[in-house]
Amino acid sequence: MRKVLRGIAASFIATLTLVGTATAASAAPADKPQVLASWTQTSASSQNAWIAANANQGAWAAYGYDWSTDLCSNSPDNPFGFPFEQSCARHDFGYRNYKAMGTFDANKSRLDSAFYEDLKRVCNRYSGATKSSCNATAWTYYEAVSVFGYKNATLGG
Repeated sequence: MRKVLRGIAASFIATLTLVGTATAASAAPADKPQVLASWTQTSASSQNAWIAANANQGAWAAYGYDWSTDLCSNSPDNPFGFPFEQSCARHDFGYRNYKAMGTFDANKSRLDSAFYEDLKRVCNRYSGATKSSCNATAWTYYEAVSVFGYKNATLGG
C-alpha cells in the first residue's frame, strides 16, 4: 500500500511541476505593456514599428497579442480608393489589446488619434483635390471611431 501511495504522490508532484512550468512559460514578458504602448502612438515611427511587428507576428508570440482585425469594420476599407485598411488594422490591434489588458478607457483617445494620424499619412500621398477629399474622408472615419468606437470595443472589437 505504501508503494502505491508513494507512486501516486510522485505522479501528483510531477503533474504539479509540469503545470507550474507550463504556467510560468506561458506568462507574457514583463514589458508587454511598454511594447504595446510603443506600437500605438501617433508617430510615423510607432506606425512603422507596428507594421514590422505585424509582418513578423511569430517573433512576438510570447506576448500573446491579439492580431485579429475586421479592418474598417462596417465601413469601406478603401473608401473612394484610399487604402485605409492598414490604419484600421492597427487601430483594431490597439483596441483589442488594451481591452484585453483592462486599460482601454485610459488609452482610447490616443488610439483614435493615432488612427487619424495614420489616415492622414495615407492622404499625404496625394495632392490637390484628391488629398482634400482623402483628408475629409479620414476626418469622417476618425469622428466615427471617436463617437462609436467605445460601443464597438465593448462588443469585442
